[in-house]
Amino acid sequence: MKQLLLATALTVSAYATAQAQQVIFGAGYANFSDNASEDQALFSLEYHHKPFHQATRFSVGWGTALSLHENGDFHIGLGVVGLYALNERWFVEGSVMPGYFNPSIDLNDLGGDFQIRSLLGLGYALDNGNSVSLAITHKSNASTNDDNPGVNAVLLRYHLGF
Repeated sequence: MKQLLLATALTVSAYATAQAQQVIFGAGYANFSDNASEDQALFSLEYHHKPFHQATRFSVGWGTALSLHENGDFHIGLGVVGLYALNERWFVEGSVMPGYFNPSIDLNDLGGDFQIRSLLGLGYALDNGNSVSLAITHKSNASTNDDNPGVNAVLLRYHLGF
């Protein structure tokens, strides 16, 4: 089942890349709240569709994200992405993506399969139309289960624009 979900996520991401406004590659470190859990490296792949709402400095659109931890834990989510332009180069990004989390080991269990990934990032637009950002994320089940330890991460990200 785990392999099927991962293959599906990668297929959807590859298809989305062909029509995407942005594909975002990230690498960082995940810190689980439960001291018995295994903190580890984290890699992410995101797709942000063209915004469905745009104002002068603010835009909102749909996105999907796949997070893969060094030991095989993964989360796949779908949700909303907001972007606020601070000026011509600097921007703040936020997103909320509910989805499925699969721990590869029991120590990294977050209290259930349903987990919500929230993200807050600060980015800089490059001359070539792409961007770089530094983001923090948090995954938890929002107390929908009795156990809700959560995991936080910091990511360095590269936004490839299409």
